[in-house]
Amino acid sequence: MAKKRILLKLGSNTLTKETNHISRGKIEDIGMQIAALKDDYEFIIVSSGAIAAAKQFVKLDNHDKDVFVKQALASIGQPHLMRIYNENFSDLGLFTSQCLLSYSDFEKKQTRDNIVNTINVLVKNHYIPIINENDTVATDEIKFGDNDKLAALTAVLLNVDILIIATNTDGFYTKESMDKGTPETILSVKDLKDLEKEIGDSKSSHGTGGMQSKIEAVAIAKEANIETWIINGLKDNFILKALNKEISYTKII
Repeated sequence: MAKKRILLKLGSNTLTKETNHISRGKIEDIGMQIAALKDDYEFIIVSSGAIAAAKQFVKLDNHDKDVFVKQALASIGQPHLMRIYNENFSDLGLFTSQCLLSYSDFEKKQTRDNIVNTINVLVKNHYIPIINENDTVATDEIKFGDNDKLAALTAVLLNVDILIIATNTDGFYTKESMDKGTPETILSVKDLKDLEKEIGDSKSSHGTGGMQSKIEAVAIAKEANIETWIINGLKDNFILKALNKEISYTKII
C-alpha cells in the first residue's frame, strides 16, 4: 500500500515552545514521531523559525520590526535552524533537506513542475524536505501568515493527504466558549463560513500569523479537497495523539 503523505506546518510558537529560542526538545519530539510513523506516512515539513533562531545568536543595529532587518535575521538564522533539524533528526536515523520557496515559484508551470519533481525524488529517497519561505528575496510571510499560506499552497502542489498546521491552541475554539474564558474546540468543520463567524483576527505572539491566516490557508487546501488539521503543537506527541484520537483538535473536511 502507498504511504499517506502529510505536510506538517510548524510555526514559530511551536518551535520555540513560546519562548525566545528554538526548542531542541520540541524538534526532537517531532523527529521521534516522524520516525515512529515513517513506515506508513511520508512527511514534508514547512517550517518557520529562522528569525527566532537568529535572535539566539545576534542582535542587529536596527529596529526588529523593520522588514529588512527581519529579512537579514532570517538569512542569518536559516542555516542555524537547519543545523538544529539535521542534528536532532540524524540522531533518529532521519535525513533532511532544505527547500526555500517564494510565491512567485507557484506562478509558472515549469517552476511548479520542478518543485514537485525535486521533492518527490527527495521523499522517494527517504529525505524529509524542510521548506521555508525564501525570506531574503520575499517578504510575504514575514509580513503576515507565518508560512500558513505557503504550507497550504505547497500541500496542494504536492497533492498531500493531510495538511497538519501545528499551532499553540487546541484548534479553533467556539466564540461563545472564548467569551466565557473556557475555550472549547470545534472538532469538525465542513463549511468555512460557519468557522469564520467563530474566530477573531488574533495574531500569535512569536509568529506573524493568527487564526485568520489559518482560515485562509484552510480555504486553499479545502478547495483542493485536502483535509486540514489544526493541532496544538506544544503538546508532546501531538501528531501521534491526533492520529490515535487522544487529543482534541479541529479537522476541516
